Amino acid sequence: MTQPRYNMDWMLRDLATSVPQTRHVVLLSADGLCIAKMGADEETADRLAAACAGLQSLSGAIAAEFPEGDGRMKLVAIEVDCGFFYLMAAGAGAYLAVLAEDTVDAGLMGQCMRSLVARVGEHLSSPPRVDGRSA
Repeated sequence: MTQPRYNMDWMLRDLATSVPQTRHVVLLSADGLCIAKMGADEETADRLAAACAGLQSLSGAIAAEFPEGDGRMKLVAIEVDCGFFYLMAAGAGAYLAVLAEDTVDAGLMGQCMRSLVARVGEHLSSPPRVDGRSA
């Protein structure tokens, strides 16, 4: 069931329209809830967000095998028949997922995803609270 949310879909419009062959863009929480979407209906966005929660957890387990790192997932790219899937960390507890056609420019997609994360990532993070107030 879709949870009520503020409409933040507009944040994803630039990525969805500036990279040709982009199908769906979904911003999700670490627990698999859709925060924003572009190019996907509610059911598709919710399904992708739920699948991504499992994938980011699996990637974190793999990242933990590198003791010199911090154990966090930064980017996952999967090539499937007819397309690509990208999942990128996008702030504390948030991830950016993209489905694109197989003819997408992977370099442009990576650049635009990093740019979007840099612009909105800080707004997706919650500062620590001390005595019920933001620190």
